[in-house]
Amino acid sequence: MQDTIRVIAGRCTVRHEADEHTETEGSVVVLVKPDNTVLVHDAEGYRPAGWLTRADSVQLSMSEESFDLRATTGDERLLVSGTDPAVAEFPVTTAGPHVGTCPSCGESMVRSAGEVTCLGCKTSYALPRDATVTDSTCEHCGLPTISVTRGTDLEVCLDRECEPIDAAVESAFDGAWACPTCGTDLDIARNRTLGAQCPDCETHYPIPNGTVDGTCACGLPWFETAHGGRCLDPECSTGTIE
Repeated sequence: MQDTIRVIAGRCTVRHEADEHTETEGSVVVLVKPDNTVLVHDAEGYRPAGWLTRADSVQLSMSEESFDLRATTGDERLLVSGTDPAVAEFPVTTAGPHVGTCPSCGESMVRSAGEVTCLGCKTSYALPRDATVTDSTCEHCGLPTISVTRGTDLEVCLDRECEPIDAAVESAFDGAWACPTCGTDLDIARNRTLGAQCPDCETHYPIPNGTVDGTCACGLPWFETAHGGRCLDPECSTGTIE
């Protein structure tokens, strides 16, 4: 279903009840967003004259002559009542930078709040925090590809079901390193986090968001990350590169 934003304009009394109570009166515009955020705008400044972000509940009753809106979160309430309201509803979507074209419906795809969303069919794809959306498209499904660093620079499909990051890391590093405890080749596996895991002693080392750049004195790979160099083992007592 299309998300909509409701706009109510009129002469209103706005009462905010929390630790302190305030009450104002004037001609305002009230916006009720799909996530139950309520914003009251008057003629001054860029800041709303009243608001309640993501209220637990929003109740609206109205007639041709008047309306009453009550937004509540815990002990906090925003009450707006007015006369002769003008009311309209408008479709709204996520907004963000254009990053590609949806292969399913041909509409624009935008990046916003940790995901990429199609403005047409509303399909969303989770985006890793460190990922960059490239100008290329996946040869299998036509979605944009993303660039991430997991031991090496990888370019994979935006859709993890089409081309999982885990599979790309496994292809690059499965069996490439030996367990410092028992010498067994480490498997690339997900155990809450993606990491290198010993199939015998079950030690699990989460793979940092960085590039392999040599070998630690303990024998495990050394990573260069945005926060400096480190061993694959975050608790390594050696902590020096060979």
